[in-house]
Amino acid sequence: MAVLSTPRSAVQLASKGQPLREHLFRIALIASLAIAFVFLLALLSYVLIEGWPRLDSRLWENMPSVRNPDIAGAQSAITGTLWVISITALLTLPTGIAAAIYLEEYADRDRWWNRVIELNIQNLAAIPSIVYGILGLGIIARTFGLGFSVITASITLGLLVLPIVIIASREAIRAVPPSIREGSLALGATQWQTISRQVLPASIPGIATGSILALSRAIGEAAPLLMLGAVSFIRFNPDGVFASYTVLPIQIFNWISQSREGFHILASAAIVILLVILLLMNSAAIWLRNRYQKRW
Repeated sequence: MAVLSTPRSAVQLASKGQPLREHLFRIALIASLAIAFVFLLALLSYVLIEGWPRLDSRLWENMPSVRNPDIAGAQSAITGTLWVISITALLTLPTGIAAAIYLEEYADRDRWWNRVIELNIQNLAAIPSIVYGILGLGIIARTFGLGFSVITASITLGLLVLPIVIIASREAIRAVPPSIREGSLALGATQWQTISRQVLPASIPGIATGSILALSRAIGEAAPLLMLGAVSFIRFNPDGVFASYTVLPIQIFNWISQSREGFHILASAAIVILLVILLLMNSAAIWLRNRYQKRW
């Protein structure tokens, strides 16, 4: 009987070449991670060192000033940011999670309209943010008559990050093992009881991570808010959803545009405040994820 065998030289080349390629690939990955980390560390160090002289109570207690950077602050921008991102979360998270539940648990994928919905959600996630600003200006602000207000900015940013929340929530729900659903249904639970008491608690870590990443994008957006009349200089805090507003990215843009060095220092300090807010949001998501991961 003839035995097919690989030549000895080919076996040696394969055994030597495969580990070499894996080693080079691992080096490339580590190098990419190191380069990104170095640039991030350099950026954070520069911002922190540049803004350190103004990281005091004046920054969050005083209102902006166009003349004297020594007494200028960002209280109105910080308050406006909290207003806008809070309402954005209230509008976006329930809607996005409910849409994900429908598409994953109830929708029939053989129906053409469900396929159209899924395709449009994926396409909307890639649209530039300035397009949403134009949409908010033309429809929400003018057609609906909401004007240049907090609620207009929140709805526009909500539409911007809604596809991200839906996609992340769907992936988290899809990752729940089918055996959990089957076991719950076998014990006599209804489909909604299975979703609300088994599927959703198990998918909360992934949903929380995706939602915080979406809100982190929304809190740093400036282009759509420029279209929606976010005021770069405002000396009062918003007192409702229909009030005028400004946000930290707009205030930072305004200070960077000034010629005096004192305003540049203020901009760096405001960037640190924005990063702190982002860090607190991500910390809340990590805490929520770890809490539910221990249960499951």
